[in-house]
Amino acid sequence: MKIFAKCKSCVILLTLVFSGLAQAQNYPTRPVQVVTPFPPGGAADVIVRLVTQQLTEGLKTSFVVDNKPGAGGAIGAQFVARAIPDGYTLLLASSSTMSITPHLNPKLGFDTIKSFTPIALIGYSPNVLVVSPSLPFKNSADLLAAAKAKPGFYSYASNGSGTLSHLTGELYQEAGGVEFLHVPYKGAAPAVVDVAGGQVSLLFAAYASVGPMIKAGKLKALGITSTKRIKIAPQLPTLSESGLPGFESNQWWGLFGPADMPPEVLNRLNIELNKALKFAELRKRFAEEGIEVGGGSPADFSAFMLADFTKWGKVIKSSNITTN
Repeated sequence: MKIFAKCKSCVILLTLVFSGLAQAQNYPTRPVQVVTPFPPGGAADVIVRLVTQQLTEGLKTSFVVDNKPGAGGAIGAQFVARAIPDGYTLLLASSSTMSITPHLNPKLGFDTIKSFTPIALIGYSPNVLVVSPSLPFKNSADLLAAAKAKPGFYSYASNGSGTLSHLTGELYQEAGGVEFLHVPYKGAAPAVVDVAGGQVSLLFAAYASVGPMIKAGKLKALGITSTKRIKIAPQLPTLSESGLPGFESNQWWGLFGPADMPPEVLNRLNIELNKALKFAELRKRFAEEGIEVGGGSPADFSAFMLADFTKWGKVIKSSNITTN
């Protein structure tokens, strides 16, 4: 009787295993919900709709965008973290939600590292260091030299306390050994206006938000925060090649599932997402937004995210940044 019971248990276990494999191989068999923790409009919305369109065509099943904004992206992320890890509820999130906000608010209801399955990096966008055109600086080295001579004299705007533009400013000060006066704003638009008008000295901003003003001569660009020059503005040097080796600060977007997704489903999604990122129209739209195309394996993305999460945690701690 014991042998029979054991055999019966083995049959049940094997049936469940093969049933799971079959479901993974046939995935997806129904529409997939792709949550984005931001409101419609903006770079994240452009990205998620381009990506889901390609995944829908590639996997012959609808990938439906579901905007769940609020709490700096925490509401949407928490929703996916608690979902069944079967590949039918996914998250398109950014570095703000996954690398920064958790350090500023530890009571989010999810763990960046433990609550999700990283699928692939979709893309990233560096910040541009811009200054008022009335300032004499020609490059980052000029700015740093002037700032060292007058600590606290020059000011830098940000989109708000705890935002990537704020943290990039803190990282720049640490790397350059200088001190600026931080002037936080409620969003990018008023910060850009005041830097252009000379009320504030400098700003780190997404290229998409300042590119037209740079071309019009209303802002002066000194460099970008990626380690490689960007396609949309190849004339701009990186800060890494301008006296701050290894300096990097990117806004990035990636696709995640809940923790413990089946490996077969994870691999299927990763393969299809990498195919989607090679689509010419998608790459063209990304370039127009100043976004560099990502891609790679789940392991690549996991290592990338952990490094980014750790870096910003150190900056927040060393700079004693809070959002209170």
